[in-house]
Amino acid sequence: MKIDLPKIAEYFRISAVRDWKTARGLFQIKRYDACLFFCHLTLEKSLKYLVTLKIKDFPPYSHKLLKLAQTAGLSLTKEQKISLKEINTFNISGRYENSKLSFYKECNAEYTKNYLDITQNLLLWLQKNYPKK
Repeated sequence: MKIDLPKIAEYFRISAVRDWKTARGLFQIKRYDACLFFCHLTLEKSLKYLVTLKIKDFPPYSHKLLKLAQTAGLSLTKEQKISLKEINTFNISGRYENSKLSFYKECNAEYTKNYLDITQNLLLWLQKNYPKK
């Protein structure tokens, strides 16, 4: 079975845009824990878009943002690495029951807005790495 890589890559790109809209909407309705989970999804799918284009294959089954960024061949600043590692924890905290309650308590408006802004900056940077159409 032949893999349609352009279609797969485009799925990740479009899905990241949708997830970013969802993250911002969740912030507006004060669903802060879910907002941060969607921040992670946005970056994961943006990175998988770049990985798919770079390796010309289906991206690895991984949620690890830093690993995906490295696989995509991106040069990251120390600050970007730290941010990706922190945002990566939102995937686990937002997904697994034993972590959800403590994560939920940590997520207030100020904390979430900070990471929403960090995600936006990372997303804009990733989009600059997208190929020109």
